[in-house]
Amino acid sequence: MGLLCALAAAVAYGLASVLQAAAARSTPDESARGVLRVVGQWRFLAGIALDVLGFGLQMVALQSLPLFLVQAALAASLAVTAVAARVLGVRLGTKEWSAVAAVCTGLALLGMSAGKEGSTPVGHGFRLSLVGATIVLGLAGLATQRASQRLRAPLLGLVAGLAFGVVAISGRIITDFHPLKLLAEPALYTAVVSGALAMFCYASALQRGGVTMATAMLVVGETVFPALVGLIALGDHSRPGFGAVAVGGFLLAVAAAVVLARFGEVTTPAGSPPSHESSV
Repeated sequence: MGLLCALAAAVAYGLASVLQAAAARSTPDESARGVLRVVGQWRFLAGIALDVLGFGLQMVALQSLPLFLVQAALAASLAVTAVAARVLGVRLGTKEWSAVAAVCTGLALLGMSAGKEGSTPVGHGFRLSLVGATIVLGLAGLATQRASQRLRAPLLGLVAGLAFGVVAISGRIITDFHPLKLLAEPALYTAVVSGALAMFCYASALQRGGVTMATAMLVVGETVFPALVGLIALGDHSRPGFGAVAVGGFLLAVAAAVVLARFGEVTTPAGSPPSHESSV
């Protein structure tokens, strides 16, 4: 059930990416006001609704699976985006179809090698570190405005990926979903704030056009960072004797997702005139 929820979340996130990218490319204004205009479009809002659905499914998956499996499964959202782009007129080459197959193979290897989620308890210090990480990432997002135009999009993508990683880690350490307990849980607020920060930074990266690299950096940030935290601090592990299979599956899934990173952006179908409104 946990793996099914993780894969369903990947589908929701993948479709959301198509809608959000289309919205971002329809507004060339790169100022903060322009980003807010992107976020207010119906396509971006529909993408957020799918993101919320995906987030709920991700939280369910995190209750029974290790972070490295859930986050690698979420990287498969780019395979979903690629297939959706194919339906909408973007031609996939041999490399892209091979990458889709590699993502599926990597996830299959992870699925058969992953053990249960770790049970290492965390205290207030760990929760405060998530608050600190959220603040640092927010400041890093602001600092990207001083970077060169060439570096700004990938740096924003990395900040977005790391922020999504904080969301995953926060969701993982929430164990009591009773409303009163949940409202008193600091991890709930780090998840919400980091999620908003991640979406804002990714929308800004999409606007700046260097989306292939930005999406690749996002995939690396949202998979490698929480996977390491899960292994080092939260007690995640693979099944006995399947460590090498788990590492291989993780690397294969993430590398293939990076190959598919260009499907995080909106492109104009062959034979169509350039247009911000009709391209995916």
